[in-house]
Amino acid sequence: MDIIESFIEKAKKRDLKLALPEGHDERIIKAARIIKDQGIAEPIVLGKPEKVEAAVKDSGVNLDGIQVVDPGASDKIDGYVEKYIEGRDDISAAVAKRMVKRPLFFAGMMVACGDADATIGGAATATSTLIQAGVLTIGLSAGIETPSSYFLMVIPKFLDEVDKPFIYADCAVNIDPTAEQLADIALASALSAEKILGDTPRVAMLSFSTKGSASSPSIDKVNEALAIAKKRNPNLAIDGEFQADSAIIPRVAAKKVKTESDVAGKANVLIFPDLDSGNIAYKLTQYMANAQAIGPLLQGFAKPITDLSRGASVDDIVATAALTLAQV
Repeated sequence: MDIIESFIEKAKKRDLKLALPEGHDERIIKAARIIKDQGIAEPIVLGKPEKVEAAVKDSGVNLDGIQVVDPGASDKIDGYVEKYIEGRDDISAAVAKRMVKRPLFFAGMMVACGDADATIGGAATATSTLIQAGVLTIGLSAGIETPSSYFLMVIPKFLDEVDKPFIYADCAVNIDPTAEQLADIALASALSAEKILGDTPRVAMLSFSTKGSASSPSIDKVNEALAIAKKRNPNLAIDGEFQADSAIIPRVAAKKVKTESDVAGKANVLIFPDLDSGNIAYKLTQYMANAQAIGPLLQGFAKPITDLSRGASVDDIVATAALTLAQV
């Protein structure tokens, strides 16, 4: 079974609700129709009525049986505003109300308050805006201070395995993370892997060096991040610094890594030291290995919120929805 199909089948059994804050985009309308008709989840389309109606007309499909909500006229607003300002003294109720009436923020509050299980956006919104809305509504996971992203990379043939999945992070959000931020990325990626890989996370902190074979400030950063992550989660299988081959190829690890390691040669979560290396690596893997690259998906949040590429197709949106729902 294709990995996306497996996520779709899992979602079908769970009776989940998905908030779609970009109801003005015809791709979202088409995706909502598929998500509803296939029983993947109950989609909730958000937007101003006239904009949703225009998108429905452009899409050529209908929204029969699908809930459509105008955030500006919802009877949930006052409750969401109360939740939004809870414990905060830096924003008034009036300002909060204006914020929460925005579809992205309304979707986040739906998730935060349990009226939806997850939300996806970004088809017509910048990633930075989506992240800001997520941080202010859903919030970050306990102990995580850095939102990040990952790709699920599925390699058609890797060593003796077919359709081998890996988590690559961060490939889309943090340009030059500090050691603390890199530790956050590693810990968040391990949590993502637990939910979607069906295997124990084995996290490799990548570099151009393996266990002291070279020295540089960037290697120092990776090792500092490793120490932080180990301290914060002593039970996590995480190790480094590794060159990529030492992380994933057993025979290379056997030659290069002289200390005992639960990760060397068998990593399934690859943490890149910066956005340059992460973005380059996932694109090379995608095209040179004919791999499936699913993402970028956001992580580090208290509840699932995921970014879409602004060039996302309808099939991409449905696939992202299924993978996001797998993290509920």
